[in-house]
Amino acid sequence: MILEKIAAKTRIRVEERKRQKSLEKVKKEAYGRKNKNPFLFEKALRGKDISFICEVKKASPSKGIIAEDFPYLDIARDYEKAGAAAISVLTEPEFFLGSDVYLREIAAAVDIPVLRKDFTVDEYQIYEAAILGAGAVLLICALLSTEQLIRFRQIADELGISCLIEAHDDAEIKKALAAGARIIGVNNRDLRDFSVDINNSINLRKEVPADVIFISESGIKTAENIERLRKNNVQGALIGETFMRSADKVKELTKLYGPVRIPRTKICGVSRMEDIDAINMVQPDYIGFIFAPSRRQVTSSRVHEMKVPLSSSIDAAGVFVNEVTAAIINAAHSLALDVIQLHGDETEEDIIRIKKETGCAVWKAVRVKDSSDIDKWQNSAADLLLFDTFSGTEAGGTGHSFDWSLLERVDRPFMLAGGLSSKNIARAIRQAAPWGVDINSGVETDGVKDAVKIKEIMSIIRRLK
Repeated sequence: MILEKIAAKTRIRVEERKRQKSLEKVKKEAYGRKNKNPFLFEKALRGKDISFICEVKKASPSKGIIAEDFPYLDIARDYEKAGAAAISVLTEPEFFLGSDVYLREIAAAVDIPVLRKDFTVDEYQIYEAAILGAGAVLLICALLSTEQLIRFRQIADELGISCLIEAHDDAEIKKALAAGARIIGVNNRDLRDFSVDINNSINLRKEVPADVIFISESGIKTAENIERLRKNNVQGALIGETFMRSADKVKELTKLYGPVRIPRTKICGVSRMEDIDAINMVQPDYIGFIFAPSRRQVTSSRVHEMKVPLSSSIDAAGVFVNEVTAAIINAAHSLALDVIQLHGDETEEDIIRIKKETGCAVWKAVRVKDSSDIDKWQNSAADLLLFDTFSGTEAGGTGHSFDWSLLERVDRPFMLAGGLSSKNIARAIRQAAPWGVDINSGVETDGVKDAVKIKEIMSIIRRLK
């Protein structure tokens, strides 16, 4: 069987590597490497809707060469922009033409976790995976005993790496559960004859407890496939060939995931006249002018200048931090602002007064550290809440995102801010389902707005429908 042939070759490869670098040296290097975000792979798969693991794969035994031209870094970056929760990278060199180089460089280039897709037959490979930057390793029940699965999982746990334990039938599901699997992947491809049946995942789902992440692998090609998996409480889909052959990965993932409601978009922190041309070209719903002290601060006279060529279809928002209420009201009238955005310690009384005396919509920014920050503003008089990343030193524009799952408890429309960029905007919209998104540092280069980045992020957003 092909699986046994691959495993045999892998054992030879591992023994050759041990001669080049001993197990003890590899262990020491792996344990010495700081894991900044342990078990990120499984965290990424615990969203409220189905997640996608997109595969970087040059070839396979069943399909031969999939990609003659193989710009693996571009492919990985496109997956991230498309909204993948994680990336699977083939490192098996003979049958799949994979390479550890692909994994190392991809893990360094993207912010989402990377699975080392190889045929793990020795603990040496788990230590290698940690050194390469992998967030997860593949353990195949058909290749390993229950004892080996347990031992390998324990090693991975010590390193902060997740294990995707792959099964194909009921007996292997039981084996994976006995080994303490937290993520089980069911391969819809029978490696004995390469036949594929998505019903294999659906039939086996009921054998796996609800608290164990369940991934369907192979043969997933249509939106109908995804919808069937959703209805059967499958948390993730690992897809390779379908995405590898797609020129527009954002559009392909949207087709499989299903369209979402496109949020209102605000480009914030605009401070230069030359940025207005880019803003007019992409037509966001709002433009944000920051009046608070920061590198993006603007004066009233500068806003007057920039509003002259600004498209009339774009509403203007003024961003204030702990400003005197009377000054905010005066700016709203003199600059004909449409939205007042409050990023400081403003009270409900301030919000109500500003709404009454300006006629503007008032958005209150909430810097999120935990769920209590959200709960205390749920009944605010503000027209919208804008959830941003907590910082002890900055009122906004930190360039960092927060845990969007905290927003599942919000029962009113909201704006989402905090580290949004082309790399994560698709995931943010699908996961958090915001009324609007507020984009600032994510479309900047060296602290100033970048027309190319503005155009790219708006293009991604609009391709999600």
